Amino acid sequence: MRTYDHDAFRAAYGKVLAKWPADRETVTVPTPFGPAHVNACGPRGAPPLVLLPGGGGATSASWYAQAARLGRERRVLAVDLPGAAGLSGTDGGPAPRTVDDLVVWLDAVLDGLGVDEVSVGGHSYGAWIALHHALRRAPGRVRRLFLLDPTQCFAGYRATYLLHALPVLLRPTPRRVRAFLAWETGGAALDPDWLRLQEAAAGFPAAKPVTGPRPSPARLRGLDVPVLLFVAANGRALPHSRLRSSAGTPVTYEVAARARELLPRVETVVLPDVSHHALPPAAPCELGRRLTEFLR
Repeated sequence: MRTYDHDAFRAAYGKVLAKWPADRETVTVPTPFGPAHVNACGPRGAPPLVLLPGGGGATSASWYAQAARLGRERRVLAVDLPGAAGLSGTDGGPAPRTVDDLVVWLDAVLDGLGVDEVSVGGHSYGAWIALHHALRRAPGRVRRLFLLDPTQCFAGYRATYLLHALPVLLRPTPRRVRAFLAWETGGAALDPDWLRLQEAAAGFPAAKPVTGPRPSPARLRGLDVPVLLFVAANGRALPHSRLRSSAGTPVTYEVAARARELLPRVETVVLPDVSHHALPPAAPCELGRRLTEFLR
């Protein structure tokens, strides 16, 4: 049986973290589920922006491309998820088991950072957590919400995606992680340091992730805060079938259309030439530009 190498993971994490702006600092805050590790940058007095990574070995360090741009005007606060790959630990405490646990955890993180109102964003599984938190805490605590190719929010997974992900889920190894990412990204060039971190996270002693159904249409229709939804045009995780107008012209993606149907204050942006797992390290110009405008 392969022994997990914590030192290799920390070394790989550190190399990716070195890509953050020079003013990056580490903050650790207590929560009922153990200490939360936060990578922060940007002016201390600037409006706060919390970023949540995806699942499956993703960490807060992977937000470096967005932190470099958003940290000019925002206090960027990227958090490692509890019980998952990263530097947030449970220290013998319980791991979150329900969606409500995750909401309590994120509230504790915000309290520990001294943040009352905040903009929140997440990628993939992190977007699912951010959306559930906003549904329970907006508009009092959450001012704005952005979702980067969110999973289990407006649609389920593609069957082909789950089939390719199964070997990684059953027995994660660096080789299987690399093969899966090569398939999902269509062989796109990936940051080699980030890729090594993903490989080093294979077999991380993580707790069972909290899962659950998609939010109900009634709850989504009641979310009265601005939402910005990004769709990865080349992503293979979500059923991004193109919907067409009567003239046969592609007009939108199914997931974006579903979000516009349910959310009262949503903008949707399709990011061309990028896949689900190339994000967030990939930094399409449209992503940075639209997100900066949205947060202003």
